[in-house]
Amino acid sequence: MADTAASVAPIPQDGEGGRVSPAEVLLLASVFVVAACGLVYELAAGSLASYLLGDSVLQFSTIIGAYLFAMGVGSWLSRYLERQLVAHFLRIELMVGLCGGLMPALLFVAHTLLPASATTPFRMLLYAMVLLVGILVGLEIPLVMRILKRQFSQRYALKDLVAEVLTFDYLGALAVSLAFPLLLVPHLGLIRTGLFFGLLNVAVAAWALWLFRAELRTWGAHALACALAALVLGVGMLGAQPLTTWAEDRFYGEGIVLREHTPYQRIVLTHGHGATKLYLNGNLQFSSRDEYRYHEALVHPAMTAHGAPRRVLVLGGGDGMAVREVLRHPSVQQVTLVELDPAMTRLFSQDDRLRSLNADALRSPKVRVVNTDAFNWLDQHDEVFDVIVVDFPDPTNHAIGKLYTTTFYALLDKHLAASGYAVVQTTSPLIARQSYWTVVSTLEAVGMSATPYHAHVPSFGEWGFVLAHRRPWRAPSDWQAGLPSGLRFLSPAVLPGLFVFPPDMARLPAEPNRLSNQGLVHTFEQEWGQVR
Repeated sequence: MADTAASVAPIPQDGEGGRVSPAEVLLLASVFVVAACGLVYELAAGSLASYLLGDSVLQFSTIIGAYLFAMGVGSWLSRYLERQLVAHFLRIELMVGLCGGLMPALLFVAHTLLPASATTPFRMLLYAMVLLVGILVGLEIPLVMRILKRQFSQRYALKDLVAEVLTFDYLGALAVSLAFPLLLVPHLGLIRTGLFFGLLNVAVAAWALWLFRAELRTWGAHALACALAALVLGVGMLGAQPLTTWAEDRFYGEGIVLREHTPYQRIVLTHGHGATKLYLNGNLQFSSRDEYRYHEALVHPAMTAHGAPRRVLVLGGGDGMAVREVLRHPSVQQVTLVELDPAMTRLFSQDDRLRSLNADALRSPKVRVVNTDAFNWLDQHDEVFDVIVVDFPDPTNHAIGKLYTTTFYALLDKHLAASGYAVVQTTSPLIARQSYWTVVSTLEAVGMSATPYHAHVPSFGEWGFVLAHRRPWRAPSDWQAGLPSGLRFLSPAVLPGLFVFPPDMARLPAEPNRLSNQGLVHTFEQEWGQVR
């Protein structure tokens, strides 16, 4: 009787003296591929959930937990597969390839088609797919181990076989954990990465189909299944870019003129209705229609309060808009821009459309661009600045949230001249009132004086900023003397009103945000989640 563990003869060994056969090498290589594919699906699900739902720590923690639990269930279920091991393994490989490979695309499309407020159906679909793929992946390694034990029982004791399989399993996990953020996502994107590794699973199935062709009773049906799975995933690879374009066009609702996936973020630039807009990971960063309000409010109060700043540090703000406003002040001799993502500074210094928006600020001889992590840069340098402009994205996850902690602001304080001013963009004091005053409390916790103010930016609504300084705040007696000419929003009459808070934005008690807990991330997500 074919296709049973008892009746199938082992694959012959090569020669004598323990020489390794090609079949043995390829089977162990299959373990490497299987492990790599399994981890890719886990990372893709976590990355996609973080990208679409925010709070990366929560998403990765729950995705990894659910995935590992499902793998345990799959491993437990493998005990019930006693006969036709190769046929079972082949079918499981095809199901893993299809389900895991298509998962990022299906989730992306589902998120696009569902209403923005329908997060619960999306989460249910997300975790259902994670559990399904996890169970299938959990079935793979036990089956591979049993097949290897059957084929090479004369060469390996059980302990040696387990060691070999787990070694290749962990090596595959290591390889893909490095390649995923550095090579795969930047060059293929999440959707094509999933599809590519789905094809690798199908390739393992095809290899098993060829290697064990003599013992499969329904070889033709299995071959057809392999061909169909490869066809589906191959068509998916060809259609991944149009699918991404369609989904993003629906999501942004305007013509996309530039899209780029970097190791740090998804950059999308749209143009429509007379305005150019920048989105990072789906979050609006500016609209050319009213960005001048935001950037004038961010930069000029600190610059004017100082009087004659010469050395200015800008953290974040790779679009060059804040640098553009800094350069309006004739006293400025040098601007250091520290931006994590080199793609941002490259785009905004080379693309003609974007250079016109920032008045070619990033090409000014006064500007020095440093592409590195701002936290590490402050920790490793000792330069002192008259004004520091902090223009980071909102604390939507812990990676950004660390830039709003007492630890970071203590580093910031070390780089501020005695009479200097720092300014921090600080979310909406109307929508995220608790979050806003948490940042104020955090600055005060490191010994700095904090002066809050706000401005109305139509694209964002009421938006908040905080001046940080060492001396008690004294509003300039003559704002006009320090304001540059040509401003479209700020004026000596407008500026004093920015420092007045109505009752619905008045100060609330708030604990400082510390690196050890980062409560601000959860507060921010909760407050903004109520208006989505």
